[in-house]
Amino acid sequence: MASIFELALGPDFNRLHPMLQQRFGVDAGAGYACVGRGVFSEVRRGAWWTVPFLRLGAYRNILFPDQGEDVPFTIENYPYIDSFGRPTVTFVRTLELPRAKHRRFDATMVYSPDTGRIIDYLGTHQHLATGLVLEVLPDGSLHLQSTDQRFYEGFIGFTLPPALTGTAELYENFDDARGVFTIQMQVRNPALGFLFGYRGEFTCTFPVAPADGAPHRLRPVHEERRQ
Repeated sequence: MASIFELALGPDFNRLHPMLQQRFGVDAGAGYACVGRGVFSEVRRGAWWTVPFLRLGAYRNILFPDQGEDVPFTIENYPYIDSFGRPTVTFVRTLELPRAKHRRFDATMVYSPDTGRIIDYLGTHQHLATGLVLEVLPDGSLHLQSTDQRFYEGFIGFTLPPALTGTAELYENFDDARGVFTIQMQVRNPALGFLFGYRGEFTCTFPVAPADGAPHRLRPVHEERRQ
C-alpha cells in the first residue's frame, strides 16, 4: 500500500532523493517506522510580543517560546491505523533544551482523498488541523507548506482567521557527502511576522513497526474525524 506521502505527491514521489523516499514511505503496510536523532544548530523565536502566542501553544505541544543552539532532538514517525480506520503517521519531535527541559511538537498526519492533500493534526488533542501543500524540488528535496487552519473542540468547528494562525514552511533534504538528513522550518504570522523556527541535521534508523502500531506515548489524547 502507498504511504500517505506517496498518495499526496503521486508520481512526483519518485523524484524525491532515495533516502527521503524511505523516510516518507513509512506506512502500516510497509511495516517499518522512522526514528531520527540529531541536533538543531539553532532554535529561535520571534520578538518579545510573540511569546504569549508561543506559550499558549506549549500547553498542547504545538509551539513553545524557548530558544537555543546545538539542541539535541529526536523525531519519531510511527504508522498506525487510527480509531476512524485512517492510515496515520506520527510526527513527534522532542527537544532536549538546557537545564534538562524537554519540549515536544506533536503532530499526526493522514491523507485526505477529498482534497488530495495530507491533513496535519497539531497538538496532543488534534484541536488544530491544517492541509499541507507538498512540492519536490529539482534537487530531490521536499518543500512543505501549511494552508488554512481549522479549530475543533466538541461540536465547535471553524476556520481560524489568518491573524490568529501561523503558516509553517519546511524543507527536508539528504546530504550524500555527510550521510545526514537536513531540515529547516519556520512559522510566520501575517501580522506578527516570524514566530518560530529551527534548522539542523539528523540521522535515521528504520525499526520494525510494532504489531499494535505507534507507541501510545506518541498518539494524541483525542482523535478528530473532521478535516
